Amino acid sequence: VDLGLPDTDGLSIVKALWQDPRIGVIILTGRCSVPDRVLGLEIGADYYIVKPFEPRELVARVTSLLRRLAHVVNDTAEHHGIAQFVGWTFDPDTQTLTSPAGETDTISTAERQLLMALLHAPHRVLSREQLLDEGHRESATPYDRSIDVRISRLRKRLEDDPKHPQLIKTIYGAGYLFAANVTWQTDG
Repeated sequence: VDLGLPDTDGLSIVKALWQDPRIGVIILTGRCSVPDRVLGLEIGADYYIVKPFEPRELVARVTSLLRRLAHVVNDTAEHHGIAQFVGWTFDPDTQTLTSPAGETDTISTAERQLLMALLHAPHRVLSREQLLDEGHRESATPYDRSIDVRISRLRKRLEDDPKHPQLIKTIYGAGYLFAANVTWQTDG
């Protein structure tokens, strides 16, 4: 998606696309400021590439995204059950979070993958590299800030005070820790 489309706002297209877990989004744009890049990732883009770009990088990112999406299609065919933690409910199959107050919110595919990794390893520190691996970001580096952006988005959804998180904690120099017990409920 190019953010500089003449007839429509590219950001609104990205917001609409990320709701389908089978669709990957790459923003390809001339907007190069850090706030623009962060906003692009926050609204659901898998990658943000600034023009001019190296065509081989674009091909590599498309290939990487296709590998991840193949996994998502296979993964969504499985039923994972419902996760429950500190009053929250998360249904990975519908990517729906339900708050203790009963409010529901649909999260992006990237947020789903990150939350799944955290929920499957409660009270354990997961490094940035482990979380990148869970997200199937083969071309990502340990310095990739997309994990931090996604952690921030999850905190905004889950935490009473995202600036002082109690649920998704940063363990400086090591990674992130999900600080709650998780139970899984299945239909059978």
